[in-house]
Amino acid sequence: MVVGKVTLEYSVAVSVELLWKVVFSGDVSILTKACVGMIDAVEVEGDGGPGSVTTMKLNPAVGDAKVFKTKLLSRDAAARVVKSEMVVEGSELAVKYKSQVSEVKVVPAGEGASVVHMTVEYELVDSTLLPPEEEARIGQGYLGLIKKVEEYLVAHPSEFA
Repeated sequence: MVVGKVTLEYSVAVSVELLWKVVFSGDVSILTKACVGMIDAVEVEGDGGPGSVTTMKLNPAVGDAKVFKTKLLSRDAAARVVKSEMVVEGSELAVKYKSQVSEVKVVPAGEGASVVHMTVEYELVDSTLLPPEEEARIGQGYLGLIKKVEEYLVAHPSEFA
């Protein structure tokens, strides 16, 4: 079993409380607002807690991917850590991936700022590792969502205050 790992850190010009509330608390309504041109629709199967499956229908402008589906494994609001697994079964990704699990931790970085720490572990069907450019693309995909939400919150500071 060969497990690849992508780690990223991104500074955000939004407080840890606001970023957590808007992105990771379980309410996905902002994603279609903040990610116009990236995400066309979001559906949640379940109560939003662990075991719930979130399906994001991606805009064709994003590229080849049409749907991004994740299953929430855990959410720790006190530690501000969320862990989810990409649902590969029954998708076009099943040809390549056995699994992909992401963990995101949001930490304070001063007044009105935070840092997002992300780790993505993946296992491929052929038991190899992705080339570095594909690993980078995985990270940029996840961070692209955070960046779009950050831009939206900075432009609309009182909407979720």
